Amino acid sequence: MNWIGRSLPRLEDPLLLKGAGSYVADRASGTLRVKFVRSPVACGAIVDIDIPEGAIVFTGRDLEGVKPIRPILHRSDYIPVSQPILPTDRVVFMGQAVAAVVAEGEAEAEDIAEQVFLDVDAENPILDFDAALAEGAEAVHPEAPGNVLVEGRLKTENVDRAFASAATVVELDLRSRRQAALPMETRGGVAEFDAATGRVTLSASVQMPHMLRTGIADTLGIAESELRVIAPDVGGGFGQKMSLFPEYVVLVWLARRLRKSVAWIEDRRENLLASTHGRDQAFRIRGAFSAEGRLLAVDADLCSNVGAFSCYPVTCGVEPLMALGELPGPYDFSEYAVRSRGVTTNTCMMAPYRGVARPMLTFTMERLMEAAAKALGIDPVEIRRRNLITSFPHRSPTGVVYDEGSYLEAMEMAVGAIDIPAFRARQAAAREQGRYLGLGLSVFSERTGYGTPVYAQRGMEIVPGYEVIDCTMDPSGYVELRIGASPHGQGLKTSMAQIVADELQVPVDAIRIVSGDTDATPYGWGTFASRSVVISGGAAKLAAGKMAGRLKEIAAVLLEADPSSVVLDAGFARIPGTNKSAPISELARAAYHQSHRFAGLGAGLKESAFYDPAGTFSNACHIAIVDVDVETGAVRIERFLVAEDAGILINPMIVDGQIAGGVVQGIGNALFEEMIYDDFGNLLTTSLADYLPPTTAEIPDIEILHMQTVSPESVTKAKGVGEGGTIGAPAALLNAITDALSPFGVEITQMPATPQRIREHLRQAKAALHD
Repeated sequence: MNWIGRSLPRLEDPLLLKGAGSYVADRASGTLRVKFVRSPVACGAIVDIDIPEGAIVFTGRDLEGVKPIRPILHRSDYIPVSQPILPTDRVVFMGQAVAAVVAEGEAEAEDIAEQVFLDVDAENPILDFDAALAEGAEAVHPEAPGNVLVEGRLKTENVDRAFASAATVVELDLRSRRQAALPMETRGGVAEFDAATGRVTLSASVQMPHMLRTGIADTLGIAESELRVIAPDVGGGFGQKMSLFPEYVVLVWLARRLRKSVAWIEDRRENLLASTHGRDQAFRIRGAFSAEGRLLAVDADLCSNVGAFSCYPVTCGVEPLMALGELPGPYDFSEYAVRSRGVTTNTCMMAPYRGVARPMLTFTMERLMEAAAKALGIDPVEIRRRNLITSFPHRSPTGVVYDEGSYLEAMEMAVGAIDIPAFRARQAAAREQGRYLGLGLSVFSERTGYGTPVYAQRGMEIVPGYEVIDCTMDPSGYVELRIGASPHGQGLKTSMAQIVADELQVPVDAIRIVSGDTDATPYGWGTFASRSVVISGGAAKLAAGKMAGRLKEIAAVLLEADPSSVVLDAGFARIPGTNKSAPISELARAAYHQSHRFAGLGAGLKESAFYDPAGTFSNACHIAIVDVDVETGAVRIERFLVAEDAGILINPMIVDGQIAGGVVQGIGNALFEEMIYDDFGNLLTTSLADYLPPTTAEIPDIEILHMQTVSPESVTKAKGVGEGGTIGAPAALLNAITDALSPFGVEITQMPATPQRIREHLRQAKAALHD
């Protein structure tokens, strides 16, 4: 009875589809409501906070003794900055929480918040790279006078020689604008005070419950045992919900101070204004190529706008250091020089957003390949054939080791399925009719399921990565799996159940997954970075494997056989070649009620397992075909194809859903989504009338093809797949737009490629032609 590889309907869905899910807002009934007063300016000194008479309002001065959030990297190039829970002297971005209003109801709290007068002596903000890095620029934080919070450098020995010997050098300046993760459920928390014990239970829409508990306990100076954190059903996270936010610290502090339960549910404006943002990168790259199109060396200067503060626990180093380490992607070259900086500004704090640095890395390397192909007169597919990694394990110029992959094979699969010669004929015919079709591809690697070895290399004070699983079988034969990973919509519980069911040979509906509760689960790092099926799944497989061994030993006693001869199969322990068998439920009952028969095995059935792998690489090729209206700048996606290699697929339907969802967010990155500040630091995109994610009207059918390269670096033989769609889609789409507009000499160098930007490119091309 094989459960792995089956497209089972998700176990999580029936309750959610019936509207019976339990979200944070569902738990807020009967509590006091909290509303945060937020800074209306980007930076300045706090002169006064005028509070309405009779209102219950707390400011930073009330939080004396509460420590700031101060994430640490042990690197000489890193400058730690402190984020006050509520500031007392300065604000550093529009939307920063400065006071907390407490009232009986949501409307009352909002009315009072509007009456709180925040007097700030506003100053000129630092909003972008040019202003932050300019000579003599004002410092966003006094401890970082150059506005650079982290700077990594690397240069291999023969970079200069490679550039000197190159047949051609390609140079590009590329830009990715700021985005929001935009989960369907915004942030929120309910802090319930237990008068009998003095404990607080915080229910919050988060991705890392254990990490949140640690961070809050540290800032408040309390034992972690005094706080329980629960992540109930979570309506999406995408990285935004993995950081420690001041609002959660305030909620727990208020519950303890007032000895009452309090709740805060973020509205969409707050989410866009004051939750973390993502992307906002400027990359300058040079590539040295031989006459045959071989990439010899890369020289890159990478800048990431990290916003006003450093996110906890991964710090502001996550984007720039990942950019430095993983820019080479799927390409085989050995000489590399890079500088990568995290630059602080008076904008909302940045944090990991699905894909982290890799959408921009992939866009950079794929534009480099396209530009080199054009300069050398080589077909874009052929130049990739000459440069993709084909021998494994492969060590990149940064020392990253790639396990087995299928970079070239995945591209060939995608190219064969799309039929490029037929498209080129159709493209030529369309141009004669005044229609501009384009085809673009991207090939990329996705580093997934990496444990403490990778995070330790970044010098992190808090080193996430491992997972521990507790697996228990009760006397009736039903299994309970307690996991530190915390699902938020990925179908993780279903995939975990399939892994365990395969090991124990019990039905998936006989397995219960317990997650998102610090009182009920082992300490774990939550769900992020395409890690859960690889690391939590690996630990689950190991724990279930141990339990299977115990069951076989019990069966050997009951069936009077050697343990090595026992097999578990479809709910039974069997002795092959005989008629001896026993239901697994009977073995479970015996383990608890007849423990005296099993000398040395102990009573009951409970196993734990620890897993901390080095990581494994997924890979894919995306191909997009677009139709660009040169009159309006509008882009219609005609076709989108993905050839993906994520190893063994635990549940192919869930994998396809992950890929498709990622591609949709990648389309938003490429064409639509942009957070825009004006010159004074006011965020202009604070509603869904201004910030435009793609809708079903803009999304094509997404064709998905699979390969399965098995790697020894994953005990489940599965590779992570959660971020791949987001990583590869932007580059494929922007290359397709460039291909469509090639008759005009237009090169797309930034995302999103909005209609306005495409029209501006066309106007500039027309003006250059006339000049």
